[in-house]
Amino acid sequence: MIDNADVISVKLNDGREFKGRVIGTDPSTDLALVKIEADDLPTVPVGDSEALKVGEWVLAVGNPFNLTSTVTAGIVSAKARTLGVYGIGGVESFIQTDAAINQGNSGGALVNAKGELVGINAVLSSPTGAYAGYGFAIPTSVMTKVVSDLKQYGTVQRALLGICLLYTSPSPRD
Repeated sequence: MIDNADVISVKLNDGREFKGRVIGTDPSTDLALVKIEADDLPTVPVGDSEALKVGEWVLAVGNPFNLTSTVTAGIVSAKARTLGVYGIGGVESFIQTDAAINQGNSGGALVNAKGELVGINAVLSSPTGAYAGYGFAIPTSVMTKVVSDLKQYGTVQRALLGICLLYTSPSPRD
């Protein structure tokens, strides 16, 4: 969690630790951009989440339960899923998978069979808080827009329509 942080600690799987600077955050998608100064960082190719198909195999990578680099496999069972977890104004279009996404997987990679990043693990939807069959990831199509805007503007650029729906109940005389 990086709410209200300016500098954070970033620890890699190889044990290296860096000070990171928060470039920007987007509460509407629960994403942030953090910059670290380092050489020879491992990278993962970014894939096209729009090309991802329901029924396709994916791997969820993360660090649940204080374990380092766990990997679980599953299939994509839905795309553009809305859960309402980010509240009013939140941007949700999740990739739904049965790959186990437990507490601690958030921020980890969801990769396709080619090893390309197609999502960022984000939400476990469960009545008990434990894995119950479905996890949700933010697609790279959303992530790339957020990262690009945070780099360029420091905030995410979104258009607002400005329409408000009001409902009034009929008067007793109607």
